[in-house]
Amino acid sequence: MSSTSPVTITPLGGLGEIGMNCMTVASDDHMIVVDCGLMFPDDYMLGIDVVIPRFDHILENKDRLRGIVLTHGHEDHIGALPWLLPYVDVPVYGSTFTLALVEGKLREHNLDRFVELREVAAGDRIELGDIAVNFFPVCHSIIQGFGLGIETPAGRLVHTGDFKIDPNPLHGNSTDLDSFREFSREGALLLLSDSTNVEREGHAPNEREIMSALSEIFRDAKGRIIITLFSSHIQRMQEVFDLAWQTGRKVAVSGRSIMANIETARRLGFLSIAEGVYVDMDQLVDLPDEECVLLVTGSQGEPLSALTRIASGEHRQLKIKKGDMVILSSRFIPGNVRAITRVINNLYRLGAEVLYERIASIHASGHAFKEELRLMLETVRPKFFVPVHGEYRHLVKHSRLAQACGVAPERTMVLEDGQPITFQPEGGIRFEESTPVDKIYVDGKGVGDVGATVIKERQLLGGEGLVIVFMVVDGEGWEILVGPNVESKGFVFEQHYSHLLDDAKCIVLDIFEAIPPGEETKLKERIRSSLRRFFRKILERDPVVVPLVVVI
Repeated sequence: MSSTSPVTITPLGGLGEIGMNCMTVASDDHMIVVDCGLMFPDDYMLGIDVVIPRFDHILENKDRLRGIVLTHGHEDHIGALPWLLPYVDVPVYGSTFTLALVEGKLREHNLDRFVELREVAAGDRIELGDIAVNFFPVCHSIIQGFGLGIETPAGRLVHTGDFKIDPNPLHGNSTDLDSFREFSREGALLLLSDSTNVEREGHAPNEREIMSALSEIFRDAKGRIIITLFSSHIQRMQEVFDLAWQTGRKVAVSGRSIMANIETARRLGFLSIAEGVYVDMDQLVDLPDEECVLLVTGSQGEPLSALTRIASGEHRQLKIKKGDMVILSSRFIPGNVRAITRVINNLYRLGAEVLYERIASIHASGHAFKEELRLMLETVRPKFFVPVHGEYRHLVKHSRLAQACGVAPERTMVLEDGQPITFQPEGGIRFEESTPVDKIYVDGKGVGDVGATVIKERQLLGGEGLVIVFMVVDGEGWEILVGPNVESKGFVFEQHYSHLLDDAKCIVLDIFEAIPPGEETKLKERIRSSLRRFFRKILERDPVVVPLVVVI
């Protein structure tokens, strides 16, 4: 770029965690957002649907914002857009398939008429003020993913997006190292590189190996094949449909997300299905088991997914039969392992055989292993290096790999969310004051109204239960008209502990006698503290005590 200006990188999510990838790149006059993803909640986030980044930094600078650039269409890169786009008026740039997924998401939130989506192709270059973005194709577990070459007033930045390096990809989705190399020929100021699989040595398995393994399973299976995968993995779906055609099988689908993505991919020409192979679920009833393939949702053990309902015997159309072969063609995302293993155990109880990544070569990661990360570093040869997309240990190990590849130790920075870094045109760097990046919890239609305090209360309710004390008091004579009634929810089984609750009533009566007339607030506080002490002493439990005192 012709002008000179410092450029600040501000990570808002995705550094120190898996998911919620979001980052801003800003000069003095202009700013872009790279990705806008969500994260699925951990077990302790009771009742939370999804977790999104805090967008205060973007909204405070939205007069400089020129566009949102998406590397690919996975939820951890596009899922938070519906919560940002109502507050900014800028175009969203991405590949044809990525924007098709975004459009469906916006339609669900009634935003599709208000957002401008601009398609870009591999090799395109767009100018967003004094920042320009080049799009390089990369191989990943979703089609039409991009790495980015970002031209800024301070120098050239390379953002790999999520990638792996497959020299001979099955469907032609290769990582264009030549474009990365050519863009960096004049000197790359900074490389921001995917760190997810830095702990895994060597190279990631390629899709041809997976196709070969699946081919053997399809050929040898004597009964039905039930296969689950990420609903956006169009390449793997193509393999399933191709193998079904080659082995004389029919494929039926259960799961809204997979069905929607199949239709989108077919409409855009990214998925080709032979005539008669794709059938409705009802048509499988008349087919022999050895001719049936079921493609279902539930690769992560999601409670309402098709596979989980099948495993628990709650699916309306599908029941496990002895001899069924179930294939989990996806990785176990950390945090979901317990749910997935519960599904696997239930499937075995029902008589199925289950194959998953740890015991069979049926999934290839979409993220580069250590030697591929090394190759990207050697291709770009950056002056500075910031690892992204990974937990903290991944970032540290990736920075060490960068140092082994020749990047000076003082120029490899391990950042976390909310830690901006500024690159000066003359070559220096400056660490800026942190920006707030608290995670925002989405619970139904509520956004941000559930915080750490509410989560802690939900944990207390889930772990200790609830005791409700209800009484009606005459305000003039200060006499009890109704109650006190003591009820327990999730605390004790009332029939076994009725004597304990009767003792609690006696304590409430004693407290009432000792409280002066009209002191309603004091009465509630004394009931709450006294009953908690009582339950701790007798049962070593600490329920939430809610006194409901109605004064009339």
